[in-house]
Amino acid sequence: MLVVGRALMTNPKLLILDEATEGLAPLIRQEIWRCLRALKGEGQTILVIDKNLPEMATLVDRHYIVDKGRVAWSGKPAELSAQPELAQRYLGI
Repeated sequence: MLVVGRALMTNPKLLILDEATEGLAPLIRQEIWRCLRALKGEGQTILVIDKNLPEMATLVDRHYIVDKGRVAWSGKPAELSAQPELAQRYLGI
């Protein structure tokens, strides 16, 4: 959370987070996702790289699946939820 706070102090146009909740306790993860939703509500543009699809679905406008440096699929959360084979194939979940 310190890294996110430091990044926000620079007033970024785009906040990029890569696996921001990996290895953290569940309560801390929930707090980070809550804060990210609040930031989005305030108009902050956020790019999140993560495998946590249930939490991502409550935050993102679009999902992008990148495979070997190319966008293999993109769509809205409901579209990804309707195609669970995509998550299984690309994310192993």
